[in-house]
Amino acid sequence: MARLRAELGTGHVLTDPDLRAGYETDWTGRFTGRALAVARPGDRDEVAAVLRACAEAGVAVVPQGGNTGLVGGGVPRGGEVVLSTTRLTGLGEVDRVSGQVTAGAGVPLARLGAHARAAGLDFGVDIAARDSATVGGMVATNAGGLRVVRWGPMRDQVVGAEAVLADGRVVGSLVGLEKDSTGYDLTGALVGSEGTLAVVTAVRLRLVPAVAHRATAVLGLASTADAVAAIGVLRGPLLSAVEVFYDDGVRLVRAHRGLTGPFRADCPVYLLVEFAGDHDPTEDLAAAVSGLPAVVDTALATDEAGRRGLWAYREGHTEAISAHGVPVKLDVAVSPARAAEFETAVRAAVSAAAPSARLVLFGHLAEGNFHVNVLDEADGHAVSDAVLTTVARFGGSISAEHGVGVAKAPWLHLTRTPAERDLYAAIKAAWDPAGVLNPGVLIPR
Repeated sequence: MARLRAELGTGHVLTDPDLRAGYETDWTGRFTGRALAVARPGDRDEVAAVLRACAEAGVAVVPQGGNTGLVGGGVPRGGEVVLSTTRLTGLGEVDRVSGQVTAGAGVPLARLGAHARAAGLDFGVDIAARDSATVGGMVATNAGGLRVVRWGPMRDQVVGAEAVLADGRVVGSLVGLEKDSTGYDLTGALVGSEGTLAVVTAVRLRLVPAVAHRATAVLGLASTADAVAAIGVLRGPLLSAVEVFYDDGVRLVRAHRGLTGPFRADCPVYLLVEFAGDHDPTEDLAAAVSGLPAVVDTALATDEAGRRGLWAYREGHTEAISAHGVPVKLDVAVSPARAAEFETAVRAAVSAAAPSARLVLFGHLAEGNFHVNVLDEADGHAVSDAVLTTVARFGGSISAEHGVGVAKAPWLHLTRTPAERDLYAAIKAAWDPAGVLNPGVLIPR
């Protein structure tokens, strides 16, 4: 502890329980633990100093970004040092020639997006936790969010990374070469590694063209099958977002935020669709929607206030769910072609595992990504087992965009073969032989 204070300054080594508390519980409130201390390095060299000190003392380290994770991967389990990256906030000048920018791991997504837009570009990934989620955490979990249908997840945005190994050595590059066929892709290995291989300190990110105009519509539909069929018609160069949610979720959001419904009558299924482009896409969106025979009702907005109003029905879900208690939150994915079948199956699975529980589904339908939220459950383990087993039966992913963490590690065998899990363990051992970084995350103890 004396060594950490000497390296960072006393004010950036938190040991008081009240000061540690905000770092010891995750956003959901479901995962919590006690940290030996919280270290808050301000640059790459201080990160390296923290890791060297912890490795030499045999103390495990839990890297943490904005602490908006949902799988317990960024909070201590008991006695580790939490290494917070929130002071790594350097943000370089936008390189318009390469269409890239360098960002520190602690830069919030909202700040990154505003920085890119001020230079006439944009960042391709957007999530509801944009004000809190940090670049480093998004890289660590391969975050996806609202624009994957247009620009892909974080893995598609990262062209270089700088990271510190558990023993304090620095690896990686921030040059951002689009072409480099020299051996293994170490940067690619860091994306989705959940802090188990190294601590990402900065990344070189690919930017995307800024769009001048957006149009948003909420469609009322009778079934998920109708929503899936609609995506085939809506896909094209203007499609920017496709979000699905259901009547039970809309009722929850309306009650929590005091909203009226988007339509005069309620619908079983809602599909939020956004078109974006250099010209006003309102007519394109209206024409596409008019060609969908299964649409029951439509609400269309082109001005910013109207668009925010429609997005509120979707983005208000997480807040409204959390207001009713601590949910079991599972983000999963199946082939979009099987999304309707999976929706029916997962409802049945949750009902069987927890008959009195309340299930709220929403997600990114173009990728078959559902966020499964279960309130008032009697047995969280049983619910998780029911949902993840169902996902595996459909050939899907037990983690679409939030990582495996500690929450899903016991179910990794459902979608990864023994040979693949052996490779995971071998890669972990090569990068972090002493097992200092995030023990128990992704790879079960």
